[in-house]
Amino acid sequence: MTTFSIGETDFLRDGEPHRVLSGAIHYFRVHPDHWADRIRKARLMGLNTVETYVAWNAHEPRHGEWDTTGANDLGRFLDLIAAEGMDAIVRPGPYICAEWHNGGLPVWLTRDERIRLRSSDPAFLAEIETYLRRVSEIVVPRQIDRGGPVVLVQIENEYGAYGDDAAYLRALVRITRDSGITVPLTTVDQPQHQMLRDGSLPGLHRTGSFGSQAARRLKTLRAHQETGPLMCSEFWDGWFDWWGGVHHTTSAEDAAAELDTLLSAGASVNIYMFHGGTNFGLTNGANHKGRYLPITTSYDYDAPLDEAGDPTAKFHAFRAVIAKHAPVPAGELSAAPPRPAATASLVARGPWVVPPAAGTVHTDPPTFEALDTLAPLVCYQTTLPGTDRTVADPSRAATDATWLLAFGEVRDAALVSVDGVVVGRISRTAAQNSLRIPAGGRTLTVLVEEQGRVNYDHRLGERKGLIGAATLDGAPLQHWRAAPVDPAAALTALDAATATGQDPTGPTGPGAMAGPTGPGAVAGPGAWRAEVWLDAASDLFLDTNGWGDGFAFVNGFLLGRYRRTGPQRTLFVPAPVTRAGANIVDVLELTHLDDPTVRFVPEPLLGPLEE
Repeated sequence: MTTFSIGETDFLRDGEPHRVLSGAIHYFRVHPDHWADRIRKARLMGLNTVETYVAWNAHEPRHGEWDTTGANDLGRFLDLIAAEGMDAIVRPGPYICAEWHNGGLPVWLTRDERIRLRSSDPAFLAEIETYLRRVSEIVVPRQIDRGGPVVLVQIENEYGAYGDDAAYLRALVRITRDSGITVPLTTVDQPQHQMLRDGSLPGLHRTGSFGSQAARRLKTLRAHQETGPLMCSEFWDGWFDWWGGVHHTTSAEDAAAELDTLLSAGASVNIYMFHGGTNFGLTNGANHKGRYLPITTSYDYDAPLDEAGDPTAKFHAFRAVIAKHAPVPAGELSAAPPRPAATASLVARGPWVVPPAAGTVHTDPPTFEALDTLAPLVCYQTTLPGTDRTVADPSRAATDATWLLAFGEVRDAALVSVDGVVVGRISRTAAQNSLRIPAGGRTLTVLVEEQGRVNYDHRLGERKGLIGAATLDGAPLQHWRAAPVDPAAALTALDAATATGQDPTGPTGPGAMAGPTGPGAVAGPGAWRAEVWLDAASDLFLDTNGWGDGFAFVNGFLLGRYRRTGPQRTLFVPAPVTRAGANIVDVLELTHLDDPTVRFVPEPLLGPLEE
């Protein structure tokens, strides 16, 4: 039996000093058919350990519906780490941040306003106990003292930046130990005295998260972790991107020099990220530090392995540094050859957003939470009062050409139509909550997109949709119907309609949102399809230049979101979702396409760099 413990100055493996050389790979951001490849490349860079968060909301999107299959098969991921002869670090949260949707917390949990998140609130503890015990069922038999790879388990995540509820941390430790976890337990916080103090407990091994000034920050960490090994368990070697920003990169030389400083000080390390991967589907989070900024679909992170799993300059620079301090496998990894290029025309299939049918009428627009939906879109509709309306300001003439439509807040973007004609957009990122619409219309349709749930600080779990009352020229606008719109379900409905010979364009009455009407049309929202032939299955880069905002699928697999604002211009397509022969590309556009063309290009286009 192999043992792993914490000594006076070092991690101890079977009683001998051991340095952890780890890299982060989030299993939920990598296609499962690529897990073994990414793990093998971590070993070839000289790492001996792979670290991963556990995303609660990926495993339990609906309360009580626990999933450990396919992309959620954490056990298989850990087994592949063991098969490569490497150790594993597991960070189950329950909060993970990670630029991941809702910081990893399920929406069914955070929508309950009675629950105090990340606290010793009994209602919160009851739910996380069930969750942590389920994770432990996977991790416990895979601990190192039972022949598995797991050597460390983390408690919470950067809790000192959020709160100081020691009773909460004690409860997490109790649940973790009672569940059978016997390996050492760690915490991580940024190297600030208050965070390191509030984010841990006696008996938990404190580690740091930083990417620069390693010597100074290790000194701060040592002031709070007086014995045992020093460890930077989040060595930030890059950064994430958000829509409307730039593609963030960091110098390979500078990052390697900081890594050398860490290792020269005898510290252990977990490189965040070794391989960032992709926010496939609808999994991206968002930051809000004064302005709402949703995270891009790509989580490339400027890591040693890029989004497609190819080695970067950082891979080779880090490998050279590690070789100064530990043995590394012989040989070098070379970059993969360019991926195939192909082009095909998109054919318009018609509208895909169906307005809400007759049913429940809400006085004010309901939130996504009130509708109990995980869909990224809700279509709201109401009847406008026409010229027979009461306005808040009697000095405004009833014959004015426009009316002011306003909401308490829009979370996060709204496409507004009057009598089926798109008249404008409202963006939370642009701090908008109102729009002038043409006067005299009868049916108002508002399609709201949830663009990513905030993953950090006290905005966790905030409500989505049209928040608060709606007004028209200052007067209440009420009696709303609302229906969730799920892109995958919409695509299935289009396919079913086509297969049965029905008109796939759906309702076209006065409330329907205009879509494309022919091969050359570019109005949205609309569905588009192309068939692309490949000689063999392959990783691909789907170029979204010339498109607006929407969702892209390849052979039914939802790649994620694309946005006109960039910086990201290509979506990564993993080879396992492609095939030799015909490949179907579906585009569900929210606004309009300038160029209805599918292009697969040889290299990723992640946007302009920060100057």
